[in-house]
Amino acid sequence: MAGRDIDEVGGVLDPHSPDPPAWSVMQASDVVRRFVEPDPVLRRRRPTTVPVVSISDRYLVGRLDLRAVEFPYLLEFVRCRFEQPPDMRQARLAGVEFRNCRLPGLSGRNLRSDNDLQFIDGTVITGTLDLTDGEIHGTLVLAGATLAPTRGPALHGDRLLLAGALLAANLVAHGEVRIPGLRSGGNLNFAGALLDNPRGLALNGNGLHVGGNLLLMVDPASGTPFRCAGQLFLPSVRVDSDFSLRGARLSPRTEHSRSVPPDDPFFDPNATLVADRSRVDGNVNLDRDFRSTGTIRIVNAHIGGSLRLSHARVDLSGGRESFVEQDDGAGPYGDRAVHLDGTEVRGGIDARDARVAGQIRLVDVKVQGSVLLDRAVLSNRFGDAIEGRRFSVGGNLDGRSLLVSGSVLLPGSRIGANLDLRGSRLVSPGSYAGDGAPKPALDLRVAHIGRDLICAGEFTTHGEIRMRRAEILRETNFHGAVLSGPVVSLNAFGVQTQELRLDVGAPPRGRVELRHAGCAFFADNPVFWRAEGRIELEDFRYDALEKPIQLEDDAEVVRRLRWLREGMRDVYRPGPYDQFAHMLRSAGNEEHAATVLVEKQRRRYTALADGAELAAPGIRVWSWLQRWMVGYGYRPTRALAWLFAFLIMGTVWFSLIPTPHEANADDHLVWNPVLYTLDLLVPIVDFGHKNRWTVDGFSQWIGAVFIALGWILATTVAAGITRMLRRSS
Repeated sequence: MAGRDIDEVGGVLDPHSPDPPAWSVMQASDVVRRFVEPDPVLRRRRPTTVPVVSISDRYLVGRLDLRAVEFPYLLEFVRCRFEQPPDMRQARLAGVEFRNCRLPGLSGRNLRSDNDLQFIDGTVITGTLDLTDGEIHGTLVLAGATLAPTRGPALHGDRLLLAGALLAANLVAHGEVRIPGLRSGGNLNFAGALLDNPRGLALNGNGLHVGGNLLLMVDPASGTPFRCAGQLFLPSVRVDSDFSLRGARLSPRTEHSRSVPPDDPFFDPNATLVADRSRVDGNVNLDRDFRSTGTIRIVNAHIGGSLRLSHARVDLSGGRESFVEQDDGAGPYGDRAVHLDGTEVRGGIDARDARVAGQIRLVDVKVQGSVLLDRAVLSNRFGDAIEGRRFSVGGNLDGRSLLVSGSVLLPGSRIGANLDLRGSRLVSPGSYAGDGAPKPALDLRVAHIGRDLICAGEFTTHGEIRMRRAEILRETNFHGAVLSGPVVSLNAFGVQTQELRLDVGAPPRGRVELRHAGCAFFADNPVFWRAEGRIELEDFRYDALEKPIQLEDDAEVVRRLRWLREGMRDVYRPGPYDQFAHMLRSAGNEEHAATVLVEKQRRRYTALADGAELAAPGIRVWSWLQRWMVGYGYRPTRALAWLFAFLIMGTVWFSLIPTPHEANADDHLVWNPVLYTLDLLVPIVDFGHKNRWTVDGFSQWIGAVFIALGWILATTVAAGITRMLRRSS
């Protein structure tokens, strides 16, 4: 330092020794006296700077009383030990520096410093550093200092104003660092620091405003991570740039217990970070081996950049969680791991390769960018791994190769582009508290997806996929998926999408619900139709199959009719047959459409016969007659052929009988068996023979049968011709 010490040095003092030598003793009042008396040893650092008073290697006894005093000097204490806390309340100083000193505390309420206030190079403060309502027109430096009060907060800096930064890299604080309402023009840097207050708040920064970055991260110089035992209490903070806990180690305070549940169900008693209503204009970095054993709570906040959680670990299991698929009995956990309700993220969320044990709560969260969960492991077995009602994502929600133990609940969510879960595994879903019924593994009820839902590749679920009335604007893809929900594997009631791919990799274990769903293109395979539960297809609408059925491919139609029968477990439902026929007819495939409708009627009469014990034989005979004679009305050419056959048989019969009597003696007609038979078979049209001749005996009964057959067959032919003209039946 420029200038000499006030007193000649007798040696180098160890300020941390409890027994300082006699030569080092100096009255603290002498420091004040030298300020008010002329001192020839006063020096300036440079001609343009303020004078510096340097005290080195001294044990200052008594109180250094600078209360309400204005000094135009920089005070510099080097390797000094103080018997009593310096009193700097209401003082106005040019600046103060404590370098490798030991203080029993410092009273600095309303202190004003025109330059930096520094506690550096291993300075230890064993009482409270009180800077409440202080105003520092430089930087507060606590780098490498130790704050270890026996009682009270380690740093009391309520409403502290800093024109510069707060630099506390590698600070060690045993007790609360209390800085609510602090305002800084630059960074708050606690990189590599240790904040130790396990019974309460380790850092209380309620409402502080940081003009630069808020850094609670790994110290880039030494590689030491930021460590915090106790709660980081930072509600309503304002950070003009980034808020970084990159590589930090957080553990919650111990004063709360789960034995008495709080009145507020959304309260997180074991939170390591509370940043409700905070506003960060840059990124929030909780990544690069960030670790927390308590809840990360950022509720109703605004993040101007991205929220980064890649390679983070938030573990509420107490070390029991293995983060593998095997059920080891861990979970569900009582606390939320990440709580972001109502937060707006202007960028994206990056949680790739993260490990989270506990619930991630994303209710009413809005993300303008994309959410990346690739290769993450989210574990809350038999509980809710993600609860994201009304979760909104502007871009993609990617969870490729994701492992989730627990339910993923995203009802009412809106995803601007793709929801991509290819290769993911959803296991151990939760259950409802009331009746214990299982929750879905993936809940997308009433969700809106702007492009594709991709649950393909080796995607596997051990619970229900519930997507009732969801809207997917392009493709819904389950290609190669394994759907193993025990009761319901896929609930797609009312889903609307352009392309639905259900060419799964294994038969679904439970029921598949496709009622009232609709798509333009439908892709399936025989594996899908072998679902162990029934496939509900009533009012399922699709415009075309991915692979159209060729006009000459009768075997494919027969095969698909068998798939329908297998999928519905031989339970008759008319709608799927009507839809299949409608799709074929829309493609101009009338013959195959008729085949489907004939099969529909056959199944209908079979179901009627199964439900009517006494009338069953008659129903089966009537069904057989209709099928072979007229194809249930869908084969009008058969009816026409039968008409010709009966015309020939009637002509032969009536040619062999004696000429019948004329019904009216005044009529004189020539007997014609062909025209007489034609008159019997064709209703409505009168050829002038049926009512002119009287036959008796067995021929009379044959005539009656021909009249009945004529009505049936002619009506069938007329109906068939009408359908062919309208192309809509």
